[in-house]
This record gives sequence, C-alpha cells and structure tokens, in this order.
Amino acid sequence: MSIGLGIALIAIGAILVYAINVDTSQFVDLDMIGYILMGAGAVVFLLGIVFLVRRRSSEQVTRTVDPSGERVTHTESRVSGDGTV
Repeated sequence: MSIGLGIALIAIGAILVYAINVDTSQFVDLDMIGYILMGAGAVVFLLGIVFLVRRRSSEQVTRTVDPSGERVTHTESRVSGDGTV
C-alpha cells in the first residue's frame, strides 16, 4: 500500500509543478507544494520497499524438550524470502 501511495504522491506533485500554471502567489505557491509532495512520495516509496524486503525475511525457532523434561534445546535459523537459510 505504501508503494502505491508514494507513486500517487509523486504523480500529484508532478501535476502541481509541471501541468498547472495558475497564479496563486497571493495565497499559496503550488510549485512548492508539488515539490514537497514529490519529496514525500519518494520517501514513502523507499520506505515501502524497505518494509517489503524486511517482511520477506523471518526467523524460525524450534524448541526440543527431552521426554524427562529436564533439558530444552533452542535452535534459531533465519529464513529469507527465497527459502535459503
């Protein structure tokens, strides 16, 4: 969702900067708002990619208990998105 939001912010910002030529200097500078939206969109897009990569890796914990209940063995392995350890 954040990747799509980033692309949408970039597109809206680009429309404000390059496609709309309205003189609103008394109230607000549309070019500056467009640049801010494009910058925010780029940040959101990059964060979305980082979170997507982080989500694809997970940790797997296996616990083994002796039948007597005295010893517990913990085995941890990191599994990436392509199935390698």
